[in-house]
Amino acid sequence: MLHKNSLFKQCCNVYKTQYFYMSKNTNSSMYVFDRTAKKLQKERAIIHPDSKLADYLKEEVGSRIYDNLIDIKRKFNKIVDLNCGRGYVSKYIDPDMTDELILCDSSSLILDQCEEPKGVKCTKMIVDEENLPFDPNSIDVFLSCLSLHWVNDLPGSLSQILKCLKNDGVLIGSLFGGDTLYELRSSLQLADLERNGGISSHISPFAAVRDIGSLLTMAGYTLLTIDTDELNVGYPSMFELMWDLQAMGENNASINRCTHLSRDTLLAAAAIYENMYGEPGKIQATFQLINLIAWKPDPSQPKPARRGSAEFSLKDLNKLDEIIKEKGFIDLKEKEKK
Repeated sequence: MLHKNSLFKQCCNVYKTQYFYMSKNTNSSMYVFDRTAKKLQKERAIIHPDSKLADYLKEEVGSRIYDNLIDIKRKFNKIVDLNCGRGYVSKYIDPDMTDELILCDSSSLILDQCEEPKGVKCTKMIVDEENLPFDPNSIDVFLSCLSLHWVNDLPGSLSQILKCLKNDGVLIGSLFGGDTLYELRSSLQLADLERNGGISSHISPFAAVRDIGSLLTMAGYTLLTIDTDELNVGYPSMFELMWDLQAMGENNASINRCTHLSRDTLLAAAAIYENMYGEPGKIQATFQLINLIAWKPDPSQPKPARRGSAEFSLKDLNKLDEIIKEKGFIDLKEKEKK
């Protein structure tokens, strides 16, 4: 861990997280992220000797994505791990799950540090999520571990993923949700108001669950499973939190980002944070996760029954005994034996 003074100096010029844009028109996008800056931030983070200390979030989320993957009882031809990082998901994959694993990231420095699973044919590719190079109907599974919240044209990226998926292919991923780092956001805003007489957007909003569901539906996915979860992490102070965010490569990359945060504002924010959301020598940060599973449509997938095909109405539940006598009693144990 870096010395406290060094931490403070880094934090003075580092942090202001992202603004997330959702477009209802899948043919348009607003470019709020500097993708070149984000690539440089991730490269600096990956080569820092202490950056593995900040991998705890991505390691946890990667294991959860893998848990969702192994629930699908089949062997895949090709699996793509978008923004694989150090292999937070892919390192768990075994030869019985896929014939080929494609590890993708925006930088060769990151790909060099990605852990390849043993016994699995692996291909490494430099890929931008906003411009996928894969052929249509060629991929069985796309995996995404905490990367889609940095995409400018999220509707376009989701549409490209759908196009590349085979019929009955699946996208499994996680991204940060709207309540992520709300403690840090409010502390910086209050400090800005106190020291500078106004509020700057140091932490812009992330995606909301309803936005993700709407975008997946508009893109053409089916059988959606979307849920949220919160991870609460403790830190000695706000400065350790900000250092870890930088070491994760999650520092701000918006085009209109502020490159300086004054010492007075930072000290005030740290004091407010500790007073409102912690205790002396300890604070807590919230990371909201949006977990998603979305399938490409296929005729073999389950479909809802035809409207009006039900034999009984829910209003007749009080007459269940009469219905059983009329239709005949079914012995489930006897049916299982057969």
